[in-house]
Amino acid sequence: MGNKNKTISFRVNEEAFETLREIAEERDISLSAVFRDYVDTLVAHDGQVRVVPEHELKSGSATEAASPSESFPPKVEVPKSFVREHERLELEAEHLREQLEEYKQYVTRLSQEIEERETEDIVQLEELDEEAEEEPFRLG
Repeated sequence: MGNKNKTISFRVNEEAFETLREIAEERDISLSAVFRDYVDTLVAHDGQVRVVPEHELKSGSATEAASPSESFPPKVEVPKSFVREHERLELEAEHLREQLEEYKQYVTRLSQEIEERETEDIVQLEELDEEAEEEPFRLG
């Protein structure tokens, strides 16, 4: 299989669109190329890309803003109890999905059985009335 291109689409407000178009015009490239460059950079740096205004980049204030001990994207410590609870809930949800599927199959089977029985045991009241009219009753 070859390397196939995929399309990503999203919506932005009019102001952001105009800003992006201005950036593309400044760089003398298409608007699509702006996004392709960003996505390529994002992939190349494993998602660790920070977008900063150009004037901050030249002045060096962008590098000063982030302390050396701070990594980007920020990382958060999560207690093990939270992770365990999350895993437990995932397992429970999976179990409930399985039970729901079993109940659906059970209901389907019961519905089929009812349909089969109905076709065998149906007695039309009109047919009973016709039979009663054919044979006169005598008291006697």
